[in-house]
Amino acid sequence: MSTSTFDTAACLDGLLRSRGSVRAFRDEAVPRETVLEILRVAARAPSNSNTQPWQVYALAGEAIHRLEAAITAVFDSGQLPPPHHFPVPLPDEYGARQADFAVRYYEALGIDRTDAAARARQTRRNFGFFGAPVGLILSIDACLKPHSWLDLGLYLQSVMLAARSRGLDTCPQVSFAPYHAVIAPVLGMPQGQVTVCGVSLGYRDERAAVNGFEIPRRDVNEFVRTMGF
Repeated sequence: MSTSTFDTAACLDGLLRSRGSVRAFRDEAVPRETVLEILRVAARAPSNSNTQPWQVYALAGEAIHRLEAAITAVFDSGQLPPPHHFPVPLPDEYGARQADFAVRYYEALGIDRTDAAARARQTRRNFGFFGAPVGLILSIDACLKPHSWLDLGLYLQSVMLAARSRGLDTCPQVSFAPYHAVIAPVLGMPQGQVTVCGVSLGYRDERAAVNGFEIPRRDVNEFVRTMGF
């Protein structure tokens, strides 16, 4: 392996290992051009037959506040749309990892998992992008099939890595998806689009415990079967 190849691999490996979901941000603006650079370079992500099915709404300042107010009004009313990102019941294997995450997450926040009011207050923070200076909403044409959603996921990962390479952090947030009926008119989405997720973007608050808890990953031997090597 050449030195340049090694350096490139080390750089990418470092970005992948340092990327994490950040849920507390410093009060430091991110320039519009930096956001556009990230979204532009991420568009090199592959997509089936170059269909590039992603749409992005990049928000800052008052635009974030307007969206947050619209969603939290519904959230606070208690008339919550049903979540739809996991099946019910969730198979045991995945449910165990989900439960483990919840324990680590609320412990880092100092929230007792039986404290429903405190948990609701933390969930509410999703809709202000956890105080990040930039919020992204990603959408896709509702007529498209799962492989196009995969393409959007490849674009999303590229966005997060491009942000990390510039010293920025992110948090992908499926919590926005159930609120599409609220989000669409606020952002002026065309008919036929559906909200996939939000993304918080900014500089992590290093002092916040919620940004420091460990999330275990499965060993490669648990999910890879090699053949013919």
